[in-house]
Amino acid sequence: MPMENRIVISDMMGTLTAGSPVLGLVDWVRHNQSRTRASLFMVSIMPSYFFAKRGWIDWQKWGQDLMVDSLGLIRDVTPEKFAQVAEWTVEHNLWPKRREDVIARLAQHIDSGAQVHIASSVFEPGVAAFAKRFGAQAIGTPVEFINGRVRMASDLVASERKIEQVLSRLKVDRVDFAYGDSMMDVPLLEHADHPVAVYPDVKLRAFARERGWEILGDTPSYP
Repeated sequence: MPMENRIVISDMMGTLTAGSPVLGLVDWVRHNQSRTRASLFMVSIMPSYFFAKRGWIDWQKWGQDLMVDSLGLIRDVTPEKFAQVAEWTVEHNLWPKRREDVIARLAQHIDSGAQVHIASSVFEPGVAAFAKRFGAQAIGTPVEFINGRVRMASDLVASERKIEQVLSRLKVDRVDFAYGDSMMDVPLLEHADHPVAVYPDVKLRAFARERGWEILGDTPSYP
C-alpha cells in the first residue's frame, strides 16, 4: 500500500503515556472546584488500589472502572468545561509522562503521510487533547452532558469494541500498523499487518513472542 494510504492505530494508556486520566481529572477538581471532594475520592479508592497493585483484581479493568466513576466528581459541567478538564489532564499528567520513543515512531508515520489515529477507552475529548500535540487523530469513548453532569454515551471503546470502532469509523477491514500494551489490545493488534507490543504487560509480552510480533520497550511494573 502506498505510504500516504497507510493507516496506523495506537492505544493510548500504557502505550503512549504512563500517566493517569483519573489522577488528572481529580487534580482538576482539586484546583478548580473542591479540594475536599477530590481528597475524599482519593481516600475511597485506596482499598481497591491495594488489591489492584497486588494483582488480586485486574489492573486494567480497575483503572477503566475508576475512570468512569471519576466523572461524577465534576459539577456544573458543559462541553466547554469538560474540554478544559481534558486539556488540564493531558497538560498536567498524561503528556509529562508520555513515552517519547513511541510517539516518535508515530510522528515518523505522520511525516511519511500515513493516517495516525489514537484509539482509547479514555473519553474522546481527552484522547483528542493528547493526539493534537503531535498531529494524530482521536477515537475515544463519547460522552454526553445532562443537567450539569457528564456521563458515557456508549460502552467504553476497549477490547473488541475498540477494533469495531476503528474499522467502522475508518471504513476498512484491516490496518497497517497497530500499537498496544495489554491483552485488551489483542483484538486491535490482530487486525494489523504489523502489530507492535509496546511496553507490554507480562501476558502480552509472552503472547507477542509466540506470534512473532515486534516488541518495543520493557515490561513495566505498576506503581
